[in-house]
Amino acid sequence: MPDLKGHTYLILFALWLMMFSASSQVVIVIPILPEISQTLGINELWQGVLLGSYAFALGVSAVVTGPISDRVGRRRILIFGATLMSIALVLHTVAASFTLLLIMRTLAGIGGGILSGGSVAYIGDYFPYDRRGWANGWVMSGTAFGQIAGVPLGKVLATAYGYRWPFVMFAVTMGIAAILIWYVLPAVNAHLDPKRLTVRRMVKKYARLVRRSEIVAAVATYFLMFLGIGLFASFLPTWLEVEIGISGFEIALLFAVGGLANIVAAPVAGHVSDTLGRKPLVVASCLGLSAAILVAPYLIDGFAMAAFLFFLAMIAVGIRISPLQALLTALVVDARRGLLMGLAVGFGQVGFGVGSFIAGLTYGPYGYASNTIMGAISVLLMAAIVQWGLPEPDLHAPHPATSKS
Repeated sequence: MPDLKGHTYLILFALWLMMFSASSQVVIVIPILPEISQTLGINELWQGVLLGSYAFALGVSAVVTGPISDRVGRRRILIFGATLMSIALVLHTVAASFTLLLIMRTLAGIGGGILSGGSVAYIGDYFPYDRRGWANGWVMSGTAFGQIAGVPLGKVLATAYGYRWPFVMFAVTMGIAAILIWYVLPAVNAHLDPKRLTVRRMVKKYARLVRRSEIVAAVATYFLMFLGIGLFASFLPTWLEVEIGISGFEIALLFAVGGLANIVAAPVAGHVSDTLGRKPLVVASCLGLSAAILVAPYLIDGFAMAAFLFFLAMIAVGIRISPLQALLTALVVDARRGLLMGLAVGFGQVGFGVGSFIAGLTYGPYGYASNTIMGAISVLLMAAIVQWGLPEPDLHAPHPATSKS
């Protein structure tokens, strides 16, 4: 087989397919919660626990494997994470009870933690800072494509044949991504941490990292970003089906509409942020997203309005993620990038888990509006921290973080 390593677009495609598979198998759980609930006989609280368990496992995994990737290299950690997740998704076929499904989601979460921080850190290692918005935008569009094709197809499969089949589908695509990562991603090991990694040293590295105020702010933005997603999205399909009367097919179409918005917004926003800066786009998108979230329970009365508001919300989501990830990669030196992204992703998933759990507690007694109010507040707090807590590095400096400790 010819040597394919080092081809920019093949690298982006391998990471794109990995992101498509990893994000789709997460997002698909939300629209198929009604099928899971009906099959396993669980209520809203246990649905929140199911979502939270994945997020918790992902968060712990990201925190542990982030500094490991600084030591052994991103390529190795990405291959291992993609392989682990593919196996875990195949094992969803034996999850005939809530307990077994919880275990499989936890295993998948461990793989997701390896991939989430590792992919962003690899882009930070391989691409110069003034192209990271562009690269992150294309890779993150894999999430959007999952909403257009993967999640709707998964919803149809779950409705027709049971909730396990979507996970099998994404196991196959993740397995292909693992093979591609093996063949096309070059090892970027010039700035690896040369010292032996122990638990004690890992704790010291994290303790030293969080002494910097901008690092605390960066971690807080990830926590609040995913907290808002957990609050807003966890019971959106359930509310639309039960209270508004939208069908399962329309839920699938709704995610496709949102994915279309995201797949357009993410690459464009990433490219624009390479010229105009990261913070203005992140803050503006947060303001727009909070408004869409806040009015959703009061304006949505059918599929048309739901699709319109979800389209606007996904544009805002697509605009903020690529510039924010590019911004965070410039806050530390290369040998600590995995450390930072592991911490940020870890706290982000804690945020999603907390948001999903709180949404499960409040959805029943207080209605979906309580979820959206808290979600909008979370997004606004994120905008404030980005605006006043994060520095904006020089876009034209090739390695703006090399002088930082």
